[in-house]
Amino acid sequence: MRQSELLAPTLREAPAEADAVGHRLLLRSGMIRQLAAGIYNYLPLGRRVLLNVERIVREEMDRAGCQEVLMPIMQPAELWEQSGRYSQYGPELMRFKDRQTREFALGPTHEEVVTAIARDEVNSYRRLPFTLYQIGTKFRDERRPRFGLLRGREFLMKDAYSFASSWDELDVTYQAMNKAYTRIFERCGLDYICVEADAGTIGGQGETHEFMALAEVGEDTIVTCNHCGYAANLEKAGYKSLSSENVAEVSADTFISEVLAYIAADDNRGDSVERTTNGIDVKTWKENGKEPVRVHTPNIRSIAELCAFTGQGAERMIKTLLYRADGRLVAALVRGDHELNDVALKQVLGAEELELADEQALAEHAELKVGFLGPIGLGLPIIVDADVASMTCAIVGANEVDYHWVGVRPGQDFALEHVDHIRFAAEGDACPACGEPLAFTKGIEIGHIFKLGTKYSEAMGASFLDRNGRESVPVMGCYGIGVSRLVAAIAEQHAGENGIRWPAAVAPYQVHLIPLNWKDAAQRELALKLEQQLADAGYSVLVDDREERAGVKFNDSELFGLPVQIVIGRGAAEAKVELGSHALAASGVTGRIDMSASEALNYVKEQL
Repeated sequence: MRQSELLAPTLREAPAEADAVGHRLLLRSGMIRQLAAGIYNYLPLGRRVLLNVERIVREEMDRAGCQEVLMPIMQPAELWEQSGRYSQYGPELMRFKDRQTREFALGPTHEEVVTAIARDEVNSYRRLPFTLYQIGTKFRDERRPRFGLLRGREFLMKDAYSFASSWDELDVTYQAMNKAYTRIFERCGLDYICVEADAGTIGGQGETHEFMALAEVGEDTIVTCNHCGYAANLEKAGYKSLSSENVAEVSADTFISEVLAYIAADDNRGDSVERTTNGIDVKTWKENGKEPVRVHTPNIRSIAELCAFTGQGAERMIKTLLYRADGRLVAALVRGDHELNDVALKQVLGAEELELADEQALAEHAELKVGFLGPIGLGLPIIVDADVASMTCAIVGANEVDYHWVGVRPGQDFALEHVDHIRFAAEGDACPACGEPLAFTKGIEIGHIFKLGTKYSEAMGASFLDRNGRESVPVMGCYGIGVSRLVAAIAEQHAGENGIRWPAAVAPYQVHLIPLNWKDAAQRELALKLEQQLADAGYSVLVDDREERAGVKFNDSELFGLPVQIVIGRGAAEAKVELGSHALAASGVTGRIDMSASEALNYVKEQL
């Protein structure tokens, strides 16, 4: 390829809204351009990277015995209604009607379509097992597309679906796909980890694992144990809570005295102490056996504000969160320094749909005072986190504007009817497998494998006759890789100061020939000779034949990030060149090294 003919519009600076380093460099190197929020054009260099990633994915899927198909992007709504997902998926599913007012969806996944194929075409165990896959465009109407290709609304995905006659048969395929994914990500040059995960909107009845590329820009938190190798997505991560051990026990009497003394020490807050018990002296209140104490907390709504007002840490607070679970309102309690895990809460409740209660839901309950919610007299089903249940005393909302209860004793002042682990693992927690400290890192989800079981095959009426002539239901698996997201993940992990250092297997071209003066006959002839020799040996070559200054050529070369750069200058008449490469840079060599053209050719063959 001649660079003078290449559409690769490089930029000195990336757009201000590009806040991930890999995304900035993809834009600056002219590989992608945004068309709309979360929707991108792939220009020639970017398309070549995408095709190389596709090739690796396709080769490993074929090697694993999968069969490639291509399914429509437009999917009839009836199929989604059969599986039950049409109403469950939410606004991310892009819905529309054709001119006959028939409802369709633009597929974010293809479980329904592929199950319909199996239902209509497979009726005997003799046709099982098999795995179908495709590489195609998907659509998801993300609320906040961000980080370029990492979270787009239109994206390229490889999705595979397996059908088996038994769970044992499914497990064989599941393990084979696990190995195939390992080969794919290693060939792409990624630093990744496989973790336990939650099935999310796809669902399923068996285990599920995610493959995470390690990167600070990742939106997923990975919980790991460096001692035993335990690894899980934060949503799925177990833990041994050490939180209670790290919080000193204190009696309600002492706790109340500390809080009231802290409040009273501020002259501006004396009124809060006087009004703690509606005018009743605190000493008299407690002599009558009335604990906890009701404290006036004007305009104190957040945990941070409450900590500052009372002088207590967040570990002494209890947050009361309201959710709508399958249409009914429920409350969940977690400590002030913990975050509620809505995936865990959803599983505890056995709910199909779970969302934070919105203004409409709260409007129907005038007694619920947001910012001052608490479990005492709440009148709703309450799920209590295990760490809350172990607290000796705490501060909670009083269900009255501008008031909180101080000295609340879980199990005495409110019931502990349903206690479970409903919070995220946090710093200080121990590994559920070995008890050693957990570690937390960020990652980009690049692959996900599921054991779906019979969720879709049963719902959509797929069946076959087993070897005994009995009707059975296929056991399914699902295996996804975000192909365009892989490009972004590679860009993030291999981003340098001035460009992306593409691994050779996915680079748009493998060798960059840079004659400094194309008009010089010796330089041009040596460049053409090397180009032909490299092409004959099977390497892809980009030749910079532009009439540009050396600085411009070098800057663009860094932005493109090809694995090997061969600079042809004044030594061309003696067949001398300068060579630079990612491998040399990784070994500590700065700049380029002098060698003969034949040595450069041999170097390419050895390194690539």
